[in-house]
Amino acid sequence: MNLKPIFSNRFFQRLFSFFSVEHMLPKDILGSVPSTKQAYTTFLSVAWPSALESLLVGLVGSIDTMMVGSLGQGAIAAVGITNQPKFILLAMIFSLNVGVTAVVARRKGQNDQEGANRTLRTAILLSFIISLFTSLLGFIFAKEIMLIAGAEENYLQDAIHYFQILVIGIVFTSLNLTINAAQRGCGNTRIAMKTNIIANIINLIFNYLLINGIGPFPRMEVRGAAVATVLGAFASLIISMLALLKRDSYVNLFYRCSWKFRRAVLAPVMKVSSSALIEQVFMRIGFLAYAAIVARLGTTAYATHLICMNILNLSFCFGDGFGIAASSLVGQNLGATRPDIASIYGKIGQRAAFVASTVLFLIFIFARHPLIWLFNKDSEVILLGGQIMILMALSTHFQTSQVVLNGCLRGAGDSAYVAVTSMISIAIVRPILTWVLCFPMGLGLAGAWISLIIDQGFRFLASFMRFNSGKWSKIKL
Repeated sequence: MNLKPIFSNRFFQRLFSFFSVEHMLPKDILGSVPSTKQAYTTFLSVAWPSALESLLVGLVGSIDTMMVGSLGQGAIAAVGITNQPKFILLAMIFSLNVGVTAVVARRKGQNDQEGANRTLRTAILLSFIISLFTSLLGFIFAKEIMLIAGAEENYLQDAIHYFQILVIGIVFTSLNLTINAAQRGCGNTRIAMKTNIIANIINLIFNYLLINGIGPFPRMEVRGAAVATVLGAFASLIISMLALLKRDSYVNLFYRCSWKFRRAVLAPVMKVSSSALIEQVFMRIGFLAYAAIVARLGTTAYATHLICMNILNLSFCFGDGFGIAASSLVGQNLGATRPDIASIYGKIGQRAAFVASTVLFLIFIFARHPLIWLFNKDSEVILLGGQIMILMALSTHFQTSQVVLNGCLRGAGDSAYVAVTSMISIAIVRPILTWVLCFPMGLGLAGAWISLIIDQGFRFLASFMRFNSGKWSKIKL
């Protein structure tokens, strides 16, 4: 086959044109715009630390799953079954932080440093109160929560012990997430990256020492993995707090403003966060229902599913990083009354997502068996996991793109639209489809992943149409 006509100079010219800023210009230009090089440099300088941060956040759970894998499929299931309950307890924090990032970004665009710092302090107080309550709730009702999540008798006690220890660290995790959300709004994504590097190093070290009992350390098995995660969360909080002690930081603890709750400060945050909370609650309920249905397929299928989800979540880092960058830059430019530049950064995020997704697609297809092997050496798990990863590869472009587009919408304060589409797709469509495909249609684990592809595709189309409508650029905060 002669590839020369395909990869001609004309082809590369069109390709370059597609990725150029000139190709992304909206109809209404309100002033000078950055060059293609300047725009991509700015975007990637914000995106790559966020992408690495997201990878490191995913690694915390994956490291636990990997390192308890030697204890058997039951241990993998015990750790994995806690994921969605943990995220449900953190739902209010996640939603709060959506508002924090959007408002701080808008205030920086307006050159309102006092407003940004008031937002941070109000958010820290709220985060502490909320996380203290949810941590206590999770600890007391750990057994009931694990049963609702679908834990089976053979690993129920391990799941309870792991979860009770894990929720102790929710306060540390929440405060760290809130501080990092404010830093992201300022465009400072490296702090979050550094905190998560520390968290992963601490988690890895103490996992090794506590799971199997190395030297003077006791053999704690699954509980050891939980203790290691909490220690990592505490260490990361210390690092993020130290960053706030730098006087040259846009948000810092030395800035002279009150710690009092003020309605004028809280109102715009809650305007965004209230919709995000609805999204988080229904999304986590949907994910919990999805996981509970899959858990009914048996320990082997569920362990395989959890391994594949861990790999998918690690790949999520690219979309998450690009989405965070888009959210921050969209918010800042809307604050500076430059919706045209905000639109450009949104389109750059989409193109970056496409490139990253293509690379991930190829990795998932050609390296699927070695990737499963890293988590578990069981031949049955490797074979089934290899089949599932083909379906995973088909979801990558939808997943990465919709995360970036929804990041743009959240950065603009259009969280209500994201909440509605997520609620419909994740809380209703995905669980129903999963049950129908897994059981009445008899597709087993493959059915669960086909429903995931449909869910991701729906959210991509919804967010793509909303972004192209431009309605997000008219929202006031």
